[in-house]
Amino acid sequence: MITYENAIACVLREASGPATISVPLEQSQGYILAEDILADRDFPPFDRATKDGIALVAEAAGNGRKVFEIEGIAAAGSAQKYLQNPEHCLEVMTGAVVPEGADAVVMYEDLEIHDGKATLLKPVKKGMNIHKQGSDTREGEVVLKSPLRISPAETGVLASVGKSFVKVFASPKVAVVATGNELVKVDSKPLPHQIRRSNTLTLKALLEKERIQAALYYLNDDKDELKAAIGKLLEENDVLLLSGGVSRGKYDYLPEVFESLGVSRIFHRVAQRPGKPLWFGKHETWNTTVFSFPGNPVSAFSCYHHYFLPWLDVCMGMHGRGVKVRAGEHLSNDSDLTSFKRVRLALESGRLIAYLVKENGSGDLTSLVRTDGFIRLSPGHQAEEGDLVDFTPTRTPAL
Repeated sequence: MITYENAIACVLREASGPATISVPLEQSQGYILAEDILADRDFPPFDRATKDGIALVAEAAGNGRKVFEIEGIAAAGSAQKYLQNPEHCLEVMTGAVVPEGADAVVMYEDLEIHDGKATLLKPVKKGMNIHKQGSDTREGEVVLKSPLRISPAETGVLASVGKSFVKVFASPKVAVVATGNELVKVDSKPLPHQIRRSNTLTLKALLEKERIQAALYYLNDDKDELKAAIGKLLEENDVLLLSGGVSRGKYDYLPEVFESLGVSRIFHRVAQRPGKPLWFGKHETWNTTVFSFPGNPVSAFSCYHHYFLPWLDVCMGMHGRGVKVRAGEHLSNDSDLTSFKRVRLALESGRLIAYLVKENGSGDLTSLVRTDGFIRLSPGHQAEEGDLVDFTPTRTPAL
């Protein structure tokens, strides 16, 4: 059995960069950008009016002059107009190119307009209400730097520079496997000794948040069935996520099956709670990474967030998702195991505060509904109220 620190170090050492693919912009949401994006022109590409009003020469509004004859209108989307007389003005709409010769925009709220003339109600300053060309970004500058998860904000930037197709990191091909004779289909009525298959669906839902469409499999606790099925899955997938079959029970055959199929064990069993039986290895021939989680639902959920997601992030060149939060109460870990404790978050006086979630062990699936993430306490560690503690989020909290 190894420590959590050694286990996560082993997992991250096995992470390697995936292939890249090109996807349509409208399908790129959630993918990790695999190329730096450069501005293909200045942003904004012209001096842009930021208010509806009039464009004029600021100097012409000096010496108490307030009335300007209107020459015409500059609309958004039209070519640049020319202010023919520097003592006149042009009406201008938000988003329009500031007319040539003008250097200030006065919004309608600061004007009175009658009979084709505009009267100023407030002083004018050169450059007012003008978004200057290139003031956001110059042509050739990096506007998005890889790696970066594409969100709606990035989609808008990609569209603005004409990227109809985007180079992203390809998601690994993942198979999710549940083992155990006690498992039945979700729509079945379980007998007293049976439970419904929840782990595979939970893991599939978690993977979908990462733009990974996983295939689901269920296998009985039978050595021959396990060996035949897993052997095929190892050849066809980049990653296997399994739940169940790695503890010390008489029907926990997976470690033996992995060995018979040539999967190199990197570690089995970690000094942690929940998730002690975690098995991790790799098939070198097919370059397939194997995470075999314990069957208890909270253990599988915890191992996914503490091991698979960090591995995936490193593969994609992303930074870890862990943060620090404040303990909302006294916390202690008197064991010799790293403890991952379920907590909910509250926003108090501008700080994220973690409070323990009432739970009943690693089989208590319903406790995860009340959980925003896990805090990590090292063996023998204590934290007092207000102390910073390591936190791994499992969802966005409803603060």
